[in-house]
Amino acid sequence: MSSHQTIRDSVRPTRPIPVIIAVLILADVVSAFESSMMFNALPRLITDFRTTPVDASWVLTAFVLVAAASAAVCGRLGDIYGRRNVIIALLLISMVGSIVSVSTGTLTGVIIGRAVQGVSGGILPLCFGMARETLPEKHVPVATAMIAGAAMLAAASGNIIAGALIDNLSWHYIFVVAAVVALVSAAACCLLPRSTVLADTRRVSWLGSVLFAPAIALVLYGVNETPSWGWIDARTIGCVVGGLLLLLLWAWREQRTENPMINLRLFAERKLTLTMLATAALAIGPLGATGFLLQIIMQTPEDAPVGLGLSATDAGWVSFCIAIFGFLLSPVSGRIASRAGARRSLIIGSAFGVLNAVALALLHSSLAGLIFSTVFLTVATSFILSSLPTLVIEEAPAENTSEATGLNVVVRTAFTGVGTSLTTLLLSMSLVAGTPFSTRGAYLSVFVLIGVCCLVALALAFLIRPGLRSAAVPAAMASRA
Repeated sequence: MSSHQTIRDSVRPTRPIPVIIAVLILADVVSAFESSMMFNALPRLITDFRTTPVDASWVLTAFVLVAAASAAVCGRLGDIYGRRNVIIALLLISMVGSIVSVSTGTLTGVIIGRAVQGVSGGILPLCFGMARETLPEKHVPVATAMIAGAAMLAAASGNIIAGALIDNLSWHYIFVVAAVVALVSAAACCLLPRSTVLADTRRVSWLGSVLFAPAIALVLYGVNETPSWGWIDARTIGCVVGGLLLLLLWAWREQRTENPMINLRLFAERKLTLTMLATAALAIGPLGATGFLLQIIMQTPEDAPVGLGLSATDAGWVSFCIAIFGFLLSPVSGRIASRAGARRSLIIGSAFGVLNAVALALLHSSLAGLIFSTVFLTVATSFILSSLPTLVIEEAPAENTSEATGLNVVVRTAFTGVGTSLTTLLLSMSLVAGTPFSTRGAYLSVFVLIGVCCLVALALAFLIRPGLRSAAVPAAMASRA
């Protein structure tokens, strides 16, 4: 055991450990709930504002674009100015976004409010950093796993809660609930101890965030629009290529800046590079393609080559029950990561991802078979979502935790969109003549894509060297020991 871990384990948190974990989970629930709460509301928005599905979809797109940029930029700000302060600020800004959306009375106002809400995308990496900063070393993997599992559960519950509010009240009340939860969460975060593990500089290159945010937004926008535009459309190519060129310009400048907004030099480490590559592969496969594919299979009519004919409500409840199982599994993944390293959890998650792909290919024709295959998916997702940030935490310096995990969230968000778009493309390439339904062969190609992505992640996991980074103990922490 290193001296760093010895001191960390000897430090007694200034708040009870269950309280810290519960508050961090509550804060992240706000972001996860907001990410999914408007899916069921789109038909009502289209009707109420007499608009098109394309225009109404900006309610979702605006949130995603801002959330992706916020994950990295606000993670860095938390490392510099204190994670607790930034979490509280993001929650309050998110509440303002809900108020804007519910009070303007126009679709444009709802979209603007959702964009403001999108800053809550930076909460997850800040929660990871806060857990590392305030908890003894041995509790960090379990806390990280539970925070990641709670995000999965909150996202799944968003559709159900929103659906109930729409059916019994109005879509306006979704924003009322979001605002109240954000305010309660911000008040609860005042119980967190003040941040003491800070980056050694408060001077940052603000131009870095100015370039990074639109670059990520352009790439994500192009990827998200591929289902309607297509991959070879000039608009898709323009957005993706333009965004990538802007990212290259941003990376070139950040490498030459003394105090960059995001320190890309951190990712020259072998472990972080392999973790990011595994994140991309898993985001395309089990995190992107599979989740999207399950909803299609469950809600496609039974007379299609593949389909179970469930209603949207029933499909939502199935997803919610699966998410509950995944959340209950999250401490198991955390304990394995704590005892054997997050690499072991990533190997387990990737292996179960392969099993899920095989089970889907064989058992997707019945609800019982689909539920059985989703057991493998749930285990895979639980272990994947907890192992990836923990791997980053194991390698990144303490004062760069939120920055590094934030960039990992950005990679996951971007490639999840790629996975969804690739699934849509593969399913649309082979349709039954005269129908909008995909053939069994099209579904098989998606199952193969998921399996290959999991195999790639499994290979990358074996290339990661086991063990923790030997980091210097922050002075503030040492003084408290």
